Amino acid sequence: MKSLARFSPLPILALAVALVAAGCHGNHQNASADTQNMSQDPADANLAPASDTSASATGAPVGAAPATSTAQTAPASYESTPEDTGEQPVASAPQPPPELPEYSQPPCPGDGYIWTPGYWNYEATGYFWVPGVWTRAPFVGALWTPPYWGINRGVYVLFPGHWGTHIGFYGGINYGFGYTGLGYHGGYWNTDHFYYNRTVNNINTTVIHNVYNYRIVNTTNITRVSYNGGAGGIAVRPRPEEIVTVREPRAPRMNTQIQHVEMARTDHNQFVAVNHGRPATPVVERPLEADRDVRPEVRPVPHAEEHPPAAHGARPEERRPPARPDEKRK
Repeated sequence: MKSLARFSPLPILALAVALVAAGCHGNHQNASADTQNMSQDPADANLAPASDTSASATGAPVGAAPATSTAQTAPASYESTPEDTGEQPVASAPQPPPELPEYSQPPCPGDGYIWTPGYWNYEATGYFWVPGVWTRAPFVGALWTPPYWGINRGVYVLFPGHWGTHIGFYGGINYGFGYTGLGYHGGYWNTDHFYYNRTVNNINTTVIHNVYNYRIVNTTNITRVSYNGGAGGIAVRPRPEEIVTVREPRAPRMNTQIQHVEMARTDHNQFVAVNHGRPATPVVERPLEADRDVRPEVRPVPHAEEHPPAAHGARPEERRPPARPDEKRK
């Protein structure tokens, strides 16, 4: 008995040490999963599942993150059409837009806001910059497919962007902040909350708690090319995951977003003729609120041959904000 009493604490002590070590190892693994060592980016779910993912693995846009399938190289004669994105062009220009300017993202204002990157728009007097801005999602699950410029029939046309439950084609343009040119890696919806990737977004964790860290490849635009096709443009075509979104329910730009464009249009400092590609206001810190009762709906797919590009600088009148009584519509 004395011998048992003398030696029994040793295996007990060894067992305790092993349990403590196992507990520490488990905590370390959990912390790693919350920060970096995730096997797959949860934001990959922002791309729609596609049955045909046999695209060739050439011509991927700079900074594109891994996805279900890789980019397809666009042939020299490839033209952007409404069938690529399910949208009508809202402007056209005789020359390509300037490079994307470099800028910093303002802090996310709160839960449920989606970053909408800045882009070049156009009217008769030339290109002007529409600032990047945080925009409240119009419905749970809403993701923003950004605008992009493509070439069609010898001119450059602007497709305006839309809201949907998956990210569509936006020309392979690397806008940064999670918009790598393929999908959106800045966050994802989990039930009714949006979770933000802190490696590509400016997030104050004392305000927003739905966060995670997942480092993607080249989170900033290296080439800063702002258009698809033509000489010097991004040479990619829509992937199967992007093509299938054309027939999914979607919602067009909100009135608050169109008003945002009009504000940029009225500021001459936003025009490239004045700022030489360095807009005075690259971002707006005050967020945009969502229109009421926005619902995604299935929309007919437009056909290029039925809808030629708009005249240079032209923009559609539909869904523009109503004019004030003292304002004469141009």
